[in-house]
Amino acid sequence: MTITSVAAQITATGITAPTYADIVDYLQTKFRDIYGPDIIVTADSQDGQLIGIFALALHDCNQAAIAVYNAFSPATAQGAGLSSVVRINGLARLVASNSEVDVTLVGQVGTIITNGVIGDNLDLGTQWALPPSVTIPIGGSITVTATSTILGDVEAAAHSITRILTPTAGWQTVDNVSAAVPGAPVENDATLRTRQAVSTALPAQSVMDSIVGNVANLSGVQRYIGYENDTGAADVNSVPAHSISLVVEGGDAVEIATTIAIKKTPGTGTYGTTTEVIVDSRGLPDTINFYQLAVVQMDVTVNLTALAGYVSTTTALVKSALVLFLSTLNIGEDSYTSRLYGPAALNGDAAVTASGLTQAQLDALGKTFHVTSITQARHGGSQTTADVVIAFNEAAACVVANITVNVT
Repeated sequence: MTITSVAAQITATGITAPTYADIVDYLQTKFRDIYGPDIIVTADSQDGQLIGIFALALHDCNQAAIAVYNAFSPATAQGAGLSSVVRINGLARLVASNSEVDVTLVGQVGTIITNGVIGDNLDLGTQWALPPSVTIPIGGSITVTATSTILGDVEAAAHSITRILTPTAGWQTVDNVSAAVPGAPVENDATLRTRQAVSTALPAQSVMDSIVGNVANLSGVQRYIGYENDTGAADVNSVPAHSISLVVEGGDAVEIATTIAIKKTPGTGTYGTTTEVIVDSRGLPDTINFYQLAVVQMDVTVNLTALAGYVSTTTALVKSALVLFLSTLNIGEDSYTSRLYGPAALNGDAAVTASGLTQAQLDALGKTFHVTSITQARHGGSQTTADVVIAFNEAAACVVANITVNVT
């Protein structure tokens, strides 16, 4: 392709720049115009090498210009540039958060636990900090929220946090009835872009869009979905007439309920198993209900036949692809067995992201085995080829508990 300029160009369709090869051709043509057509400018000549240096410098400058241009759009900005540009929407990149879990403390009435620390019974070495001061009330037990002492995704299954690491006279036992809500790492670019897109609904004309957008922008909120029943009777999900229901992962329950109370229209009911009483600007109590996201733990078994070239490390890639695929299912989305064959065969976004390899590299590995069958079930259940259905009232999303790959 013949070009007339080596500079990047901004037009109505965006920014473009010539390729490195086009720049080299352009400079070679100009050298011949100056020194004559018989000048040697091939890559193995001194003049050709000098042209290569000039071309690379111009190409690098063009790429820098493209990066600057793209930094002004949330769709293409990266890193610090994206953190800066989303401020126009009133957003800030979420910092890493700690996992949290509700625990029940049992002890003698009046016992004061100061800076208590508890741990797991699975020899994982996790530590969880209680609130600075907890007093055992009349009744002998109290439920409080414990926070992981390290940032990020620290897991804790139900009834696994039972060790008292800071013994206190009168404090007898500790237990967690439900699994921990995992913390999050520093928000990545893809998630921040998604949140920026949702945030444009903050002042939306649709009340439901505004509620969801504001809840999504709360600190600690990771996944969320909203349902609305504007009919005069309960819908198929049992959401009452003229009511809304939100399912939210992470975040502070009071903040979530307050946001719903502020943004919903008068007379609109709320539905869910988590209840908070919010006092409005007139001093009147308003009961807000919503769902906190639960998880459905899955057991998956993959049976495959090894072909020529199969190596043991491929098994780990199959597992990681399936784990990521199931963890990215939407809230309330069923786990269809047929859809597991793609990531199990190392095909698709989940396999690429989990492995860090290109699809072409994965395709080469995929030729070394054949997936014969896949079974799945809720954790502890009998595995079959049937789909796993997630009911609305479970307010849940799927995660992998155990995954087995049998190679024959």
